[in-house]
Amino acid sequence: SMRQCSQYVSEASHQMEGYGYYTLPMGTEYRGSLWDGMFHGHGELRRPTGGAYRALWERGLPTQGKYTFTDGLEFELEKWLYCDGYDRRFYTEITSGFKPPGIAQLTNLDPPKIIPKGCYDCGDGFYNPKTRIVVDYKRKFLRNADDDEHEWILRTCRKAWDLTPRQKSRLYSQ
Repeated sequence: SMRQCSQYVSEASHQMEGYGYYTLPMGTEYRGSLWDGMFHGHGELRRPTGGAYRALWERGLPTQGKYTFTDGLEFELEKWLYCDGYDRRFYTEITSGFKPPGIAQLTNLDPPKIIPKGCYDCGDGFYNPKTRIVVDYKRKFLRNADDDEHEWILRTCRKAWDLTPRQKSRLYSQ
């Protein structure tokens, strides 16, 4: 079995002090200031899938910060207007414009990822409802889904097509 562990790299010392890199077992990496083994000062948590949380940390807790998604969209807690009930455009449609009439954009990523059979695209990877495991788009383990996430994914996310053999033969004969 593969052993999951954390790793710390710094030029200054072997203790978690000063500026350094700290990689968590699931691949999330902290880059920034550390003090007494804690995130302290300016630092950034980078997700393996591409998003990042930049913050000012005080003794391991963020005092102010901002999350930026892989595509550059910045999360705003107070004035979050993205994908609300009035404007359903994807962020790439906001920044780059719409596709010509008749050409649909199914996801923010264009072209969208091909979802494995029986799975769902949950935004940062694929979810298998039978195993309740989320893997990233390169099929690397991300997390186990709890009951709330499982229900949300089934209710909300894009699913791989379920085609009958007859539908498949029609699709591939055209």
